[in-house]
Amino acid sequence: MSKPTPTPDDIKRDGPDHFIREIIKDDLASGRVNDVVTRFPPEPNGYLHIGHAKSITLNFSMADEFDGRCNLRMDDTNPVKEDTEYIEAIQEDLKWLGFQPAGETLFASDYFEQLYNWAEHLITAGQAYVDDLNADEIREHRGTLTEPGRNSPFRDRTVEENLDLFRRMRAGEFPNGAKTLRAKIDMASGNINLRDPVLYRVLHASHPRTGDTWCIYPTYDFAHGQSDAIEGITHSLCTLEFADHRPLYDWLIEHLPTPSAPKQYEFARLNLTYTVLSKRRLMQLVQEGVVDGWDDPRMPTLRGLRRRGIPAEALRRFARDIGVARADSAVDYGFLEFCTREVLNQKALRRMAVLNPLKVVIDNYPEGKTELLEAVNNPENESDGTRQIEFSREFYIERDDFMEDPPKKFFRLSPGREVRLRYAYFVTCTDVIKDANGEVIEVRCTYDPASRGGESPDGRKVRGTLHWVDANSCATAEVRRFEHLFTSENPGAEDDFLAVLNPNSKSVIEAAKIEPVLATDPVGAQVQFERLGYFCVDPDTAKDLPVFNEIVPLRDTWKKIQKAQS
Repeated sequence: MSKPTPTPDDIKRDGPDHFIREIIKDDLASGRVNDVVTRFPPEPNGYLHIGHAKSITLNFSMADEFDGRCNLRMDDTNPVKEDTEYIEAIQEDLKWLGFQPAGETLFASDYFEQLYNWAEHLITAGQAYVDDLNADEIREHRGTLTEPGRNSPFRDRTVEENLDLFRRMRAGEFPNGAKTLRAKIDMASGNINLRDPVLYRVLHASHPRTGDTWCIYPTYDFAHGQSDAIEGITHSLCTLEFADHRPLYDWLIEHLPTPSAPKQYEFARLNLTYTVLSKRRLMQLVQEGVVDGWDDPRMPTLRGLRRRGIPAEALRRFARDIGVARADSAVDYGFLEFCTREVLNQKALRRMAVLNPLKVVIDNYPEGKTELLEAVNNPENESDGTRQIEFSREFYIERDDFMEDPPKKFFRLSPGREVRLRYAYFVTCTDVIKDANGEVIEVRCTYDPASRGGESPDGRKVRGTLHWVDANSCATAEVRRFEHLFTSENPGAEDDFLAVLNPNSKSVIEAAKIEPVLATDPVGAQVQFERLGYFCVDPDTAKDLPVFNEIVPLRDTWKKIQKAQS
């Protein structure tokens, strides 16, 4: 057996118990299996998304928990939709998420010859036949949920005739759609999937890995279970939409001389509020230019989440803590944000940035003077130490932190009011300067030299503390902030999901002011902008213009939801 599949330490902590774990325990206790072997089997026809992260985490964590192994297998049976680009992307995303499959990546296409031989086995046993009906005719003959299907007029072909036709299908004698190989099961079955399902179709298309070797390809239903059996999979974990396919999965295993007998178990797929996870709809968002590609930070793809700055650890925690259920339900997006904050609060360095700058000048501060102040890098982790930040007579604050005529509970800067500058001094507003339109363009203040570090010797208290950046040493940055891509909690339920797009899902701030150290952070670096939220460096960053994406704001909507529910 291959080396057990390693799992990130954060997943090894106790998560919610669930029925899959109990099934595996029972199977081991009863002796049905001696080892646990799972797999993650994506079709390489698109990019992985957060729903796949749930399946990945479940399959790998179960294998690890029971000292087993988990395979990565590409179910690459449809050459028309699949591409090496997706294969490489899936491998890269899995690695970024923190999981290492047992051995090399496996491919269903590696089993094509064996699958073909098993198809001939079914024909020889009188359990499969070559059908001349086209796709529409097959659908018409299949019946409905309330009406049984009708046998194909070609169902009673002899074994010899079926073998001859099937071999000629492989040899390329027939055009696309001219013939199929169907299992001979029961056209009156209450489960439509057992009404003589298609096992092979003619498809003259070059395959990313096998090239033009094949012109017939197995269907997913035929390839999937048999690939599991070849690999010795013990627990084939699928989402609920495959529950109706399980009887066919079992029928094929029963009627073929497979080397093992895997069992399929279904769990609820991930549904996330304000999000669509359908590959077709995600593709539409990209193709119609609604988003800026598969890695757009608003996309639920792993590439998009990574670019936004969501830590892999946060995704693993999220996937673990939402649990595994038998029934579909929707997870609030706020819980993903909660998991993200929990991780970033511990690891993200603190920095100061001003997104909507308003200039402040201290009249009684010496002109030309610059001093260095000590600032904490992360109050949650003393080992991160401190840094030196410059302070001078001129600096920027957030425009929202000043009001000329403030309401009662406004404790920030206003005429005559004293506030604390983070790590610096107490300052008091003495005057404002306005432009021709009456808009405040500069605030004048005085400072208390004795309050260096943010405390006054006389012990007086101030209610407000503001973040700031030094005007003379700061850098300029572009900052991109995000809201939900959709205004509807369940956009997938809408007839036209594009009708509920959020026009404000992305906003760009072109001239934010940041601490100069932020301008040297590498792409992907995650930081907290104090009092604002968590941000990361975007790949669009240029030498003269750093670009930051908002990961999550500091506001914790999840805790508010929990409080409202309690």
